[in-house]
Amino acid sequence: VLRTCGSEETYGKICEAFRPVVKEHIEVYGEFNDQRLTGLHETAAITDFSWGVSDRGASIRIPIITVEKGWKGWLEDRRPASNGDPYKIAGKIVETVKSVKL
Repeated sequence: VLRTCGSEETYGKICEAFRPVVKEHIEVYGEFNDQRLTGLHETAAITDFSWGVSDRGASIRIPIITVEKGWKGWLEDRRPASNGDPYKIAGKIVETVKSVKL
């Protein structure tokens, strides 16, 4: 839906769906994320949630190219660590995105 929707509102709804489930996502995003997600060095703090366009310090970043293409593209959850199980991470992200009523 994100690659074709063309709607800032849709992106906003999807990003906001992540806010109430931060803890559940962090639990599958890999070990020692508390040491990496400090709020420094272009990371969001593990205890915070934010999203924004081209914001490398946000939990979820919407690339500027997505906006430039008329809100057709993707978003990036910047919190998963490289030591997380990619299937659990992807599953949790898909579950959250699919929960949004559009």
